[in-house]
Amino acid sequence: MTIQFRNYNGQADYVRLSNFLIQNHQPANGDGNWLEPAWEYMHNHPYLDQSSRGRIGIWEEDGVIAAFVTYESQLGEAFFQFHPAYRHLRDEMLDYAENNLAGVSSKDGRRVLCAFVNDMDKEFVELVEARGYKRNDEDSRTMLQFPIPDPFPAIQLPEGFRLTSLAEECDWAKVNRVMWRGFNHGDDVPMTEEDLEGRRKLFDTPKARRDLKVAVVAPNGNFVAFCGMFYEPTNRFAYVEPVATDPDYRRMGLGKAAVLEGIRRCDALGATVAYVGNDLPIYRSVGFRKIYVCECWLKYLE
Repeated sequence: MTIQFRNYNGQADYVRLSNFLIQNHQPANGDGNWLEPAWEYMHNHPYLDQSSRGRIGIWEEDGVIAAFVTYESQLGEAFFQFHPAYRHLRDEMLDYAENNLAGVSSKDGRRVLCAFVNDMDKEFVELVEARGYKRNDEDSRTMLQFPIPDPFPAIQLPEGFRLTSLAEECDWAKVNRVMWRGFNHGDDVPMTEEDLEGRRKLFDTPKARRDLKVAVVAPNGNFVAFCGMFYEPTNRFAYVEPVATDPDYRRMGLGKAAVLEGIRRCDALGATVAYVGNDLPIYRSVGFRKIYVCECWLKYLE
């Protein structure tokens, strides 16, 4: 049996790689692969470089996917996804990433690659070190998990604030406003039709549920905190992506309340654990704890 390489080829491969992530998921994300909702979120993000998707590399044996390497948003980054029996492909996959997924440094125009390697994969860490990569802690990502407790903790909000979801109040202008301000882009919120359609596309993905997209509503009617939440039913987990709180309403527990409400709703669907790929204090306050770090290893290729 021979392992064969090929490039990503459209919607059929989107579905096959989605299923690969679901089928190879291990408890506590022990496989180290992306959680499947991250794959869906990537493909519907307005900042995705759509033109480079054909550079995603796939390795197969007898037509069965063994591994793949992808970027997330733009060229210059590489994320490695494995069936557990095919981790010996690391070296070959890194070669491919260097030749096909490298980007151009905004600082000096040199070709550069950030290879994202989980700190629990010691052999891969040793490989990138031996090949001249340097760890960049600033761009590394921490994966956290939260075993869903029973009974579920009470969710507290200040007087006058309330929880809702896009199933109950689907207002893309309000979503756009809280996301723009919540990610510190300033007060001048763009509200073009294209902006609102971008928000809709991001949160109305094929497997998305509007009842899991949770907002906190202020007394004035604005959404002032927002939590996008995904539920993966095969492996019974919740995935948090993204969370934003309006800067005028921070340090009030609103983002935490939105996250907890999203997890509570996933709990009702059968989730036993929640994951988030970020180590911000808000997630620690909820009760998330680190399981591994997806380290950014940087190398200039010329």
